[in-house]
Amino acid sequence: MNAPPRFSLVIPAFNEERCLPRLLDSVDEARRRYRGGEGAIEVIVADNASTDHTPGIARERACQVASVEMRAIAAVRNGGARIATGEILAFTDADMRIHPATFDAIDDVLATGRAVGGATGTTMERWSLGIAMTFALMVPLVWLTGMDTGVVFCRRKDFEAIGGYDESRRVAEDVAFLLALRRLGRTRGQKLARANAAKTIASARKFDEYGDWHYFRLMPKLAARLLVDPRATGEFADQYWYRPKR
Repeated sequence: MNAPPRFSLVIPAFNEERCLPRLLDSVDEARRRYRGGEGAIEVIVADNASTDHTPGIARERACQVASVEMRAIAAVRNGGARIATGEILAFTDADMRIHPATFDAIDDVLATGRAVGGATGTTMERWSLGIAMTFALMVPLVWLTGMDTGVVFCRRKDFEAIGGYDESRRVAEDVAFLLALRRLGRTRGQKLARANAAKTIASARKFDEYGDWHYFRLMPKLAARLLVDPRATGEFADQYWYRPKR
């Protein structure tokens, strides 16, 4: 009888036939390099009602596929987690590429016993002044909170203890998840950790679509609209995340 995997990597995906293959190439390399053996890592693509070949690509690449109809990224992540069997759950977006040392780096962080979970951090596939300034806006938040993005990870038992991702949130569900994980860690003297020796490479497609300075145009407008109508977040989420041009 085979032992359960050490890791379950969950990839939420909607119409990702262009980006998913390159992510899976990077995952295959990281699995090959993992000192625990590539069989210790299962890969799950959580397909969010794609209309392209995304689920077919996942199956062709020997990934498990979890089908999730609800158009909320939190529900998609949870849908992948529900069929996962690994001791450690990890989550990354389909337009990223993970570092070859990802799984070893996460193991090293968790082996200390001082981390409740965390993230690897990320860098961009291309840079410009606008992208660098946007990135710089996020750095103080990372330093102050310990929260980051890239490959987010935690132990399965802790994921279940905090109830996974909050499906009532259509945006910032990742922030809420890490805050809940951090609160849990504090009860045991643990913190969020950054395995930043294994940063992911993030796609610049939002910058390609909206412009390299778009955060500085869109976010003030969103903040002003929220003062008038708190429901404006939903409209923004639909436009920016849930109705992508792909």
